[in-house]
Amino acid sequence: MSKRNLAVAGLAVAAALLVAAAPASASAASATSAASHPLKLRNGLTLSLPSSWKVYGKGDWIHVVTGKCAKPKGAYFTPECDGFWVLGPAAVKVGHELNPYTPDRPFYSATDVEPCPLNHKWGQVLNGAAAKGLRQVGPGHKAYYRAWKGTCVTGTGKVRARFVQREWYLPKTGVLVVDAWNTPGLSGVLKHAVWR
Repeated sequence: MSKRNLAVAGLAVAAALLVAAAPASASAASATSAASHPLKLRNGLTLSLPSSWKVYGKGDWIHVVTGKCAKPKGAYFTPECDGFWVLGPAAVKVGHELNPYTPDRPFYSATDVEPCPLNHKWGQVLNGAAAKGLRQVGPGHKAYYRAWKGTCVTGTGKVRARFVQREWYLPKTGVLVVDAWNTPGLSGVLKHAVWR
């Protein structure tokens, strides 16, 4: 076979592979969109959540459970519940020890020691920000981002575990996302949010 015929045959094989792959890609894309559900929030913000994530509550206190959870309908600070919170203006108003939330301090809507998210027998302590800056939340929108270092402590102060509380705050929209579980995929969900 000549070099020219080999080149033509190679192009034909490549074209056949592209055509064969196209329907698989299209079906994979439709399967991805079918495997998600929208969470519509204020001011036209919509998050596309994986179908395995369950939404509880509404308005200013929305709990999105992404994994194992003993009490998915529990109040904020319900321990041992994989997930994150999407909070609105009423929650932001009491977001730091019953004072208004700002990105300068971690979201902590109580004045006492709250349970560690990993184990209800321990208390939690939030310390300095391990990371801060701006993060994309859909096209054209940036959120204040903070990753606060957290520790789980016994009544005597012994450190039993560590975690990170991640926060995305959109002050103009009045939305704050708080995640103490380092939820896999959450950053991508927020980055690819839709605004209408």
